[in-house]
Amino acid sequence: MGFLDSAKEKLTELAEQHPDQVESLSDQAIERGGDAVDSMTGGKYADQVDQAQTRADGAIGER
Repeated sequence: MGFLDSAKEKLTELAEQHPDQVESLSDQAIERGGDAVDSMTGGKYADQVDQAQTRADGAIGER
């Protein structure tokens, strides 16, 4: 097993043990990413960015 396989296994294990923290961090990352896009585009695509954020949160969200 290579280093990346080992790291992936450990991260998966930690994510399963702390789903609430993973959800919180993913929410923050999605929000910051959307804010960065809005800032760079002057809010021109704000509706589309909001939709993408909602879809990303749903895809990553707690299961």
